[in-house]
Amino acid sequence: MKGLPFLKMEAVGNSFVLVFEEDLPPGTDLSKLAIALCAHHTGVGSDGLLILGESHIADARMRMFNPDGTEDFCGNGLLLSSSLVLERIGRQSANIEAQGGAIVPVEMRGGLFVELGEPRFDAASVPFDAPVGELRDYPLAIDGHEVTIASMRAGSTHTIIRCDQLPEDELFFKLSPLIENHAIFPERTSVIWAQNLGENRLRIRIWERGAGETLGCGTGACAATVESIRRGESVSPVIVESKGGESTVEWRPGQKMRLSAAMSEVFQGVVESIALF
Repeated sequence: MKGLPFLKMEAVGNSFVLVFEEDLPPGTDLSKLAIALCAHHTGVGSDGLLILGESHIADARMRMFNPDGTEDFCGNGLLLSSSLVLERIGRQSANIEAQGGAIVPVEMRGGLFVELGEPRFDAASVPFDAPVGELRDYPLAIDGHEVTIASMRAGSTHTIIRCDQLPEDELFFKLSPLIENHAIFPERTSVIWAQNLGENRLRIRIWERGAGETLGCGTGACAATVESIRRGESVSPVIVESKGGESTVEWRPGQKMRLSAAMSEVFQGVVESIALF
């Protein structure tokens, strides 16, 4: 065994370990690999594991696993993966197969943009368990607090909490995991606290399901933008600030979401310990 080569990459501070499927030993348990590689003290350390490989229906296939081993859809992961795919095939556009067989178009257009589909708000798509058509302006009582939420499927499940100021650590770390794991969300939810800074700018603080606080989240930036535009408070395109930097989101009702963000390769390495995979 020569070890497992990997790339450490990031988009607006949202960090990933990327592995090419062709380099994996046969029968690798990808959930266990994600848990091992994402661990900050004993692994490489990241917000998720990306597996990039061949596809029978697109130019490439990307899978993303959270640090807890669960598989999910990931906007920033698609940005990072597609940058490598475009470089490999020598084109300005491509299609990437994502979770569930979704085909994600990507293109260079004054920057790299990925098209993440249309947001969904119904109970079956989000999903949520409540006697309403959609969770919007919905009062959620939790641990002595009441927050007003809006939930949607924007690639992944997100719950938006609009606020005049982003929460301080005590409130953020107290409520975010409780909302993530609330019984109303059978598949859990990411939690996006969102502050409006004008019709073309938002600031967010992110708690991702399966990962905890992250510096950036592509689908979360999309979800916050969609909710703000639906309320008439923002106009596309919207710059979304997070702790890791700025993302650009384009969306109009009835159209698909488009995402772009600054990204970089941090370093390359080889995992030599067979215990990790």
